[in-house]
Amino acid sequence: MSKDLVGLVPLAVAAVAYWLPYRHRTRRLAERGRPVPRWRQACFLGGLAVILGALSPPMDRISDSLFSLHMVQHLLLGDVAALLIVLGLTGPVMQPVLHAPGLSRLRVLAHPAVALPLWIVDFYVWHLPVFYEAALRHPAVHVLEHLMFLGFGVNMWLALLGPLPKPAWFGTLARLGYVIAVRLAGAILANVLLWSGQAAYSFYDGRTEHYGLSPLQDTNVAGGVMMVEGSIVTICLFGWLFLRAARLADERQELLDLAASRGVELTEERAARAVAAGRGAELRERVERAASGQPAPT
Repeated sequence: MSKDLVGLVPLAVAAVAYWLPYRHRTRRLAERGRPVPRWRQACFLGGLAVILGALSPPMDRISDSLFSLHMVQHLLLGDVAALLIVLGLTGPVMQPVLHAPGLSRLRVLAHPAVALPLWIVDFYVWHLPVFYEAALRHPAVHVLEHLMFLGFGVNMWLALLGPLPKPAWFGTLARLGYVIAVRLAGAILANVLLWSGQAAYSFYDGRTEHYGLSPLQDTNVAGGVMMVEGSIVTICLFGWLFLRAARLADERQELLDLAASRGVELTEERAARAVAAGRGAELRERVERAASGQPAPT
């Protein structure tokens, strides 16, 4: 067996260690009549697969010689895998974690006004030459770098797409601004690398020629990779925001029409707050109960 295949074993074991409790939780929820949509489960599994691919020995080994491939690795971890993992989460799935002693206080980190600055600081600090090259030269620092890219990436997407309650001001326009801020932060570094007149890190001197690139060309390619990946993700998120705004508007109007037809008082503000929090079905049930004279469930 090759060294690369041997190196994949601990990564596969780690992926299974995360998948099993997630799968167990989704099965328990399905038994209780609260199934997690299959597409969300597929996203979570896909996120683990992306992590496995990004950290696999072939990519990890070559990324020590090519900055551009190392950038691909970081984007896979901090952007793609993190996004897929968050899409795989729901409130009921996260409930055991959120109620664990001490962890409830960490929910403040997923507030949009906190998560975004944390992600930006983590993103830029690790790309400073002193920290970036320290990660390349010291395996323990490299592991910490990858963990922080993934962790702060998950937290950043959790603030936008996750099931945790959002502040009242974080509506569609605020979410649009959030996405623009994320992409702008990435685009600044991408443009610096893309149009740079010198190589970003001396560590790669003498290593890139084996792959037919000069260190400067390698740096420019890394910037181009960032621009392309960022553009694709941004287009997808803009499409999601548009569809989300349309869906919430329709659901809000349906609730208002239902309340009016049943003679139940319901303000636009309350309906909008309920659908934004993903609780439109609960409010619909309350309206139906109020119309039939039944007490609301506690």
